[in-house]
Amino acid sequence: MNIFNNKPHLIFWLSVPLTILIGILSGTETMDVNVHDTYFVFTKYHLSILISTLFGIIGFGYWIMKKANRKLSKWLNWIHITLTFGSLLIMLGIPFISFESKKSEFPLYDDLTTQNLILTLIFLTIIFGQLFYIINIIIGIFRKNKTSG
Repeated sequence: MNIFNNKPHLIFWLSVPLTILIGILSGTETMDVNVHDTYFVFTKYHLSILISTLFGIIGFGYWIMKKANRKLSKWLNWIHITLTFGSLLIMLGIPFISFESKKSEFPLYDDLTTQNLILTLIFLTIIFGQLFYIINIIIGIFRKNKTSG
């Protein structure tokens, strides 16, 4: 996949309209996140706008590095893109997995705790993937030779 190495900005920029389309199609569906005794409630449309804005900024960073004729590490590109998109795809699939007990109509506390734990770990994986992006940009700025590695 040459696009991962030479034009990673296109991957992020092409995902922006797709993310916004998913947000528009989800309508006014809400998503709530429980952190201890606080619930954060937001619409999936607003979440898609936030994600697409972040993807646009990440793509802009990759594009600036390309226009500045700086070569980025292909391994760090792969790790960043894989962790970002792979984790997002897994996170989108989590609500379709049933953690509920078959004995009861209502989900048990442990089932919701398990689902929240998995979503938290995936979110932390996405944040961890962004560290590879920052490291890659910094290495690209200060690298003396302009070869990828």
